[in-house]
Amino acid sequence: MDIIDIINKKRLKQELTREEISFAVNGYIDGTVKDYQMSSLLMAIVLNGMTDRESIDLTDIMLHSGDVIDLSNIDGIIVDKHSTGGVGDKVTLVFAPLLASLGIKIAKMSGRGLGHTGGTIDKLESIEGFNTKLSQEEFIKQVNDINIAIVSQSGNLVPADKKIYALRDVTGTVESIPLIASSIMSKKIASGADIIIIDLKVGSGALIKNLEDAHELSRIMVKIGEIYKKTVICMLTNMDQPLGYAVGNSLEVQESINTLKGDGPSDLLEVVISLCSIIVGAVKKISNEEAKNLLFKQLNNGEAYNKFVEFVNRQGGDINKIKISDKVIYIKSEVSGYINRIDALKIGEIVKKLGAGRNTLDDEIDYGVGIVLSKKVGDYVEKDEELLKVYMSDKDVSLNEILDCYKIDKQLDKPIKTILDIVN
Repeated sequence: MDIIDIINKKRLKQELTREEISFAVNGYIDGTVKDYQMSSLLMAIVLNGMTDRESIDLTDIMLHSGDVIDLSNIDGIIVDKHSTGGVGDKVTLVFAPLLASLGIKIAKMSGRGLGHTGGTIDKLESIEGFNTKLSQEEFIKQVNDINIAIVSQSGNLVPADKKIYALRDVTGTVESIPLIASSIMSKKIASGADIIIIDLKVGSGALIKNLEDAHELSRIMVKIGEIYKKTVICMLTNMDQPLGYAVGNSLEVQESINTLKGDGPSDLLEVVISLCSIIVGAVKKISNEEAKNLLFKQLNNGEAYNKFVEFVNRQGGDINKIKISDKVIYIKSEVSGYINRIDALKIGEIVKKLGAGRNTLDDEIDYGVGIVLSKKVGDYVEKDEELLKVYMSDKDVSLNEILDCYKIDKQLDKPIKTILDIVN
């Protein structure tokens, strides 16, 4: 078998066999297939796609390239959640303790942010002392004890995906539905949960830009889940503006705490409650309305927040020590009108420039910087009224760059929806 023949076969839009996909992936891991050869194959896949069978085979080959976690010692149904990445996406920080407060087991391995999207692990590490590295035994014990543990991804969990994704990130081959599906599902299946819920972001600030691609990605992920006897639920949520008001690690943690206390942004709350109610309804065998009522009760009676505090304490964090920059710049609107657009991608890139993101996984980040919006799409703003606050340290951004994120008009456009669809 020859890697050049495999590249040419996919370049000619032909279906690869499982053996050919295995040869390419395993060869890339052991170094016999070089970076430039794998990047050529990845580009051919981006341009010509993959059949369902190819996508399923690729998932399985990557899944078995490293460890597969055994969570059979955890009592009860185990839930995991994945987000395809967005701006201001702190859903996990509310979703996980809220479900855990109802006795549902959350065993989650999360990633760091890269590019303009934030990572759950970075957000948790903005809490002083928080430990994101637990042994498998500690991880399982904690889930059994308090129903929740969130840790950074294991070093040998799906190493093929880790190496291939790093190459995709620097070769313009990220935006491919088969590659995205196999990347997500290989990691989620290797993590061992029974129910996998995927918050699939759609819009200008997301990897997936339109509903057609989002539905196709959802379809193949649900199909892969069925093969492994996993329940996979995809919720398509809007990422045409930041989720909530806060963007930046510590700022997002603080907004999550407020939400767990029953005082969160309406769009964030809508996503969290919608995701959680699906799980609660399925696990507890109750209606969606009953599930939502139960979830709001947990937020209003303090149980969800108390579970978050318990979780943070258990992993060594001090919830009273979350550093937020004290250098704050207030940005005001130059015109009066309705806010019809807030460019999520540009906001994410600005926050990254402030120091909250990284260009490589080894970059140091500034946990305390970011942006807090004062207005959202659909709101009316007066001239000289505050649009947002910028929390900064030693890195500046231009006023014009920030104002360019906004489209403010005399008339209000059609309101944007937060929840776009559910696929299961």
